Amino acid sequence: MGGRLGAVSTPDGEHDGAPAHPARAVVDLGAVAGNVAALRGAAPTAEVMAVVKADAYGHGLLPVARTAVAAGATWLGVAQLDEALVLRAGLPGPRILTWLYAPGAPLHLALTADLDLSASAPWAVGEVAAAARATGRTARVHLKVDTGMGRGGARPEAFGDLVDAARRAEAEGTVEVVGIWSHLACADEVDSPVTAAQTEVFAAAVATAEAAGLRPQVRHLAASSGTLFHPATHFDLVRPGIAVYGLSPAPEVAGAEALGLRPAMRLEARLTLVKPAPAGTPVSYGHTESTSADTHLGVVPLGYGDGIPRAASSVGPVQVAGRRLRVTGRVCMDQVVLDLGPDGGAEGDVAVLFGDGRAGEPTADDWARVCGTISYEIVTRLGARVPRHYLPGEHA
Repeated sequence: MGGRLGAVSTPDGEHDGAPAHPARAVVDLGAVAGNVAALRGAAPTAEVMAVVKADAYGHGLLPVARTAVAAGATWLGVAQLDEALVLRAGLPGPRILTWLYAPGAPLHLALTADLDLSASAPWAVGEVAAAARATGRTARVHLKVDTGMGRGGARPEAFGDLVDAARRAEAEGTVEVVGIWSHLACADEVDSPVTAAQTEVFAAAVATAEAAGLRPQVRHLAASSGTLFHPATHFDLVRPGIAVYGLSPAPEVAGAEALGLRPAMRLEARLTLVKPAPAGTPVSYGHTESTSADTHLGVVPLGYGDGIPRAASSVGPVQVAGRRLRVTGRVCMDQVVLDLGPDGGAEGDVAVLFGDGRAGEPTADDWARVCGTISYEIVTRLGARVPRHYLPGEHA
């Protein structure tokens, strides 16, 4: 009954042909490419920015970014400056936007790396302009307006002050305003009136900027949900994130397959121990669960130290040898236990925690459902201890 983790390219963590780690995340770069193509088709009049923040939602920054660009994404987006610098070092061509920094950040590094920067307040414009003077470069800036998210961006009543600061910096020659942007709060609720209201506020902000003499090249508002469900939000550029990885931003509205997407990540591990257990055997910390009959227990070498949610205790679905099982007892730091049933299994059998579902295995959406969260968190929280292995894709 022993399974084998299938051969893939870039076998990180292998020694003499044998995997050093008994678990891995297999990332199908062909699926990523297909998802980007589907998103381009969903927004045919807009450019696509593939959002690859948080290590490409746990899938691997550079392999995913290269694949997305090869599939037609003309922009890449990351939250943090250090992510953007790594991205630029490995990928010299596309435009890269980064947006989350605090006062005193080394913005000169962003300019020498030819990155685009966001600004949500006049202080940010001032620091970008100072970095531009220090480097002798003109900074490309996207002004962010808070259209109703209540998070990043200048509130509409303060957006004029941000525009004025940017206009002065443009006159000085230190800044070029190349974009106006915002983020939708309820786009995954397809009937919510909030999206239309935010779109109106956004259009008014663009008009304010243009009336002041700014000429942004790209207006961008839509992330995955906007791209897939709200064509009026597409403007010049869309910024899909979770959909790039083949996961629906609103599975209760439409699943991945219905949207033309395919999940790119498969999380699997080899059982490290299988042993018989009589009825009434308590399992894992706290003895929250005991075996109901004579059975076999199997140990899966993944735990909350790898990003497996502790909320998956006694509910997380796992497939072994075509059988759908669940986590038995509490999730531990490094491992979980499965009740394999009376027929048991063997050390080395492959346990699939989630994949694209085509072979009947659980999906990230299944895990999100039982853990009371969203698929974004399930894939993004996967830790660096788990090796990523890549199935072929363009420019992987």
